[in-house]
Amino acid sequence: MTEHDDQNWKGALTRARAHAPFLARSLDRQEELERLLTAGEGEAALEWSRGRGEHEDAGIGLRRHRLGLATTLAIGDLAGAFSLARVMQELSCFADYALDKAIRTAICDRTGEDTGKGMIALALGKQGSHELNYSSDIDPILLYDPETLPRRAKDEPGEAAQRYARSIVKLLSENTAEGYVLRVDLRLRPASEISPLAVPIASAMTHYQGQALAWERAAFIRARAAAGDVQAGERFLIEIAPFVWRQQLDFGAIEEIRKLTHRIREEYDGPPNPGPGYDVKRGRGGIREIEFFAQTHQLIHGGRDPSLRSRSTRKALDALANAGRIEVDHARILGEGYDRLRVIEHRLQMVEDRQTHSLPQGEKLEQVALLDGLGSGAALVDELTELTSRTGAIYDELIGQAAPKPAPTPEPETRAKELAALGFDEPDLLAQRIEGWRDGRFASVRSPQALEAFDRLLPLLLNAIAQSDDPGLAITRFEGVIERTQSAITLFRLLAAEPALIDRLVAALTLSPVLAGTLARRPETLDVLLEREPIDFSDTYARTLEHMRDGAERDDYEAKLDQIRHVISEARFTLGISLLEAEHKPSRIAAALSEIAEAAITAALEAAHEEFARTHGRIPGSELVVLGLGRLGGGALSPASDLDMIYLFTGDFASESDGDRPLGATLYYNRLASRVSAALSVPTAQGALYEVDTRLRPQGKQGPLAVSVEAFAKYQATAAWTWEHMALNRARVLAGSSQAKAQVDRVIADTQCMVRDPQKLKADVLQMRADIAAHKNPKGELDVKLLRGGLVDVEFLVHFLQLRHGATNAADHPAMLSPDFASAIPALIEQGLLERELWPAYDLMTDVLVAGRLLAPEGSKPPPAAAKALANSCGRASYAELVADVATARQCVARCWAKSFDENLET
Repeated sequence: MTEHDDQNWKGALTRARAHAPFLARSLDRQEELERLLTAGEGEAALEWSRGRGEHEDAGIGLRRHRLGLATTLAIGDLAGAFSLARVMQELSCFADYALDKAIRTAICDRTGEDTGKGMIALALGKQGSHELNYSSDIDPILLYDPETLPRRAKDEPGEAAQRYARSIVKLLSENTAEGYVLRVDLRLRPASEISPLAVPIASAMTHYQGQALAWERAAFIRARAAAGDVQAGERFLIEIAPFVWRQQLDFGAIEEIRKLTHRIREEYDGPPNPGPGYDVKRGRGGIREIEFFAQTHQLIHGGRDPSLRSRSTRKALDALANAGRIEVDHARILGEGYDRLRVIEHRLQMVEDRQTHSLPQGEKLEQVALLDGLGSGAALVDELTELTSRTGAIYDELIGQAAPKPAPTPEPETRAKELAALGFDEPDLLAQRIEGWRDGRFASVRSPQALEAFDRLLPLLLNAIAQSDDPGLAITRFEGVIERTQSAITLFRLLAAEPALIDRLVAALTLSPVLAGTLARRPETLDVLLEREPIDFSDTYARTLEHMRDGAERDDYEAKLDQIRHVISEARFTLGISLLEAEHKPSRIAAALSEIAEAAITAALEAAHEEFARTHGRIPGSELVVLGLGRLGGGALSPASDLDMIYLFTGDFASESDGDRPLGATLYYNRLASRVSAALSVPTAQGALYEVDTRLRPQGKQGPLAVSVEAFAKYQATAAWTWEHMALNRARVLAGSSQAKAQVDRVIADTQCMVRDPQKLKADVLQMRADIAAHKNPKGELDVKLLRGGLVDVEFLVHFLQLRHGATNAADHPAMLSPDFASAIPALIEQGLLERELWPAYDLMTDVLVAGRLLAPEGSKPPPAAAKALANSCGRASYAELVADVATARQCVARCWAKSFDENLET
């Protein structure tokens, strides 16, 4: 130890004896400990304190352990040897240890078993976050499992659990000649006013899944299984995680939390500014406000971003800043302020080992300041005044302390004149309609606070709607949103605060019927508009699949299907908004849409198979394989694409499943395939997901839904039509093991590389295209799929060349047989089979198809704003330029068609 360190330890002991009576008494009672501290041996002092806890009487041992620990941490803290984080960690770990010891002692005294099984202690508050203060209460929740809780034969589980709970509290809280261990407060348990001290785990689960209040969500941010049956406690926390971390922005809950944070100040009756009586925990800019600032933002954003779920206040603030949820300077100011306030809190409590947070008066204030190393009480007050002024101002912004007063609500006649000036049709009727929104018929605009927020938003919203393509339609769709939303106060406030969000909302309501329909059916999708983040296209499939697997609120089949629908609906809406705002190339959006569809198929197959296997078991050495075709297989889905799929299964078709109700392989996989299709297409509480098309399977509608890979190979080799071979050019295994994928890929490759009669192939292709042209007419100038020279012609052309030259060219140019046209078309160009201009022509028309499914779903010219958005999305300066470039692209396709088929297309 250096001379400087020696002076720090001795100075700390001197200050402790002079200004902290509790520490002076503790040092007198523990002479050996004082010798270690005088020598600066902090770690040895901690070990000595732990040794003091070894006593046959648990109560005596814990009290001696706690006294030694409290003394050591205080002196080490004052000496600067132990950081704030170390002090809080040691105090929290001791609380865990003591609570576990008390649980085991209570059970052992009654049953003779040294175990914590069946008795769960959840640590909340500062114990849960490993931030316990020097003289803190602990706020555990005691749960018990009636099935596993040890008890005497004559004891009922509930009776035994309450007996143990009373013993735990007494052992820890009772003040004896040795002192106390920890003050225990059980009031955070579920429904504390009517529930027993220890709550059955099933009752707690029911409470948190359906009856809990918003403040309980905030409390569980820091919840941790701390003692007793820790594994059971961790399972419980996993089960109720969806209650805490909600994937949608719950506007009603957010508003409740906002009210709760506002009440902190309303209920605080101490001095508003630092000075005698000021509470460093509850006062303006104090510890609790900083904690609530972090927790409020965690609740809003943590359901979507697991990186924000830290129990530690400092780490949570840093994570929020790193994620862009709060300002970096705010995180720094609040974080530094939090640490300093916690240090001062500890100084206050070291004086007499009391759970106090208030600055004392006169000489006692001087004692606290001198104990901390400051020159005077005035210096402490000055420092706190500056600190809390900074932190309090940030908290003011959170709770809207200085929110502007709303303008008076205009009378219907005045509103009608304003609407007429904005250009609305029938302004008198519209004014009456808007007044009807405010009469309490809609829950979202019913409370005084909601009306206030709505009235502040309304002028801005109406101005934006007036400038849209179809104001009347926008009004109707917005009405549908507020009609189906239960609480929208926070939504109204966010929109009023950020006009860019209003423009985004109006665009979604008016430019795209698809997105507007999603908003009408699922108003919670609004949070996608409000929470716009840059889209991360890396590992889209893996991240989407993980979200679907891990996010279900329950472990039952319907909950899993609802989770799939929730994740996919939100992802598709996010990608749709990106298309509207021309943030990414439409073909890139199409690739992402394909990846999330692939993830949905995998998740649906897993969930359906697990549910199916409960009754029918599984077939060893066999599996269901999902083959994607068309735009799904090619990785280029549009927002309105069906899922073209074929179901295959591996293994022996004569095998049988191993469940209670066994089925032969063919029947087993046909029923399973039907369930997978239903999982993807049948509406649940979350709505429908996709249209599934299985007509491309062998023998079409007449054939079984799922066939063995061997039967599929035989059919393709001997019985399939040319159009079925063409379809296989865009086939890709979407779900199945690597072995199954390799098996199916061989069948596809063998089919693509069959030796064919060129003239018959050509005649078949031309006849099929002529049949399509005769029965499916293009809908307008933007129907780039069906117009001659459009995407269908490109697909027929590419598939013809793939089948025509696959047998001879594929070995040297394998990319030509790729289901992804981004690989296949360039490969065919390199072989001189297509013009180089065909790729940009196809790429442009793909962009038009993908963006047009949202902005021009009928294929005809959309209204002006939608036309401009479509052109922007496709990288063109104007709609006229887009139409001209599409015409040029179709002419390129016609030239390639004529070269391959000796047939001219009329474009």
